[in-house]
Amino acid sequence: MRFRYHDNLRTFITVARRASFSAAAIELNLTKGAISHQMRNLEDELGFKLFHRLPSGVSLTEKGQQLLATAEQSFNEIETAISRLKVPEEQFVTLAVSTYFASRWLSSRLMHFMKAHPLIRLRIQPMVDLLDLQDAGVDLAIRWGDGNWSDVKSDRLFPCPAFATGAIGTNKRIKSQGFSTLTLLKDREGSTAWEDWHKVARMPFEAKGDTLVIPDPNVRVQAVMDGQGIALNDGLISAELEAGHLEQVMDYRLEDYGYFLAFMPGAKSSSAVMKFADWLLKQGSEYQG
Repeated sequence: MRFRYHDNLRTFITVARRASFSAAAIELNLTKGAISHQMRNLEDELGFKLFHRLPSGVSLTEKGQQLLATAEQSFNEIETAISRLKVPEEQFVTLAVSTYFASRWLSSRLMHFMKAHPLIRLRIQPMVDLLDLQDAGVDLAIRWGDGNWSDVKSDRLFPCPAFATGAIGTNKRIKSQGFSTLTLLKDREGSTAWEDWHKVARMPFEAKGDTLVIPDPNVRVQAVMDGQGIALNDGLISAELEAGHLEQVMDYRLEDYGYFLAFMPGAKSSSAVMKFADWLLKQGSEYQG
């Protein structure tokens, strides 16, 4: 037969500690009669006596002492387990992002999120090319482009129009030698960014044999400064422009380009991923460029 008097066990522990029905009644906000009734029912259920009734209180029988030790240990284990379960578990979110974007925009903002959400652990995974997010174990990624990707869903983080940049003196070279003499630097094979730029500039686009693919944006920026060619960049290189290390080449811009938060369908079903995604989008909406 199943034991049915677990509540009475809690009362028993209090009586045993106080060695008095009266003191236990005061602590538990019950009448002395109610305490006595509970202990009598408990003893009847157990089939043995728990207390020696004394004129000035009670004392435990030998079996009562054994039960007290077992009951206290069991209830302590239960309370410890409940306390442990009440503490929310840490959750992890993996964000894939280029070191270029991380250093120029993201890193200065991350601590605000971490302080607001101490139980969400962020993993920042460097990304130099478009990833298969699912195979890479990535929850979210920040991609640059026009947002037209078929492999992921995406939300615009903030617009950041792309424009051509070159080393100082590039515009003078174009006037004397022509635009076609310049080497085009691309972020990846298959990118249509330069083709899109030529359409905006109303210039014919021809695939060139000397086009150079440099996936890492930081390396690409340095290559432009070193005079290796021209690349499409954005407002995050404002420091290099202001310092005179780079110059904008011509005045055409890809207005639809910017940074996007990319994710696989279902990724936001995780509350931690949803919180981080919402925070990123809010940061992006407040960014003035």
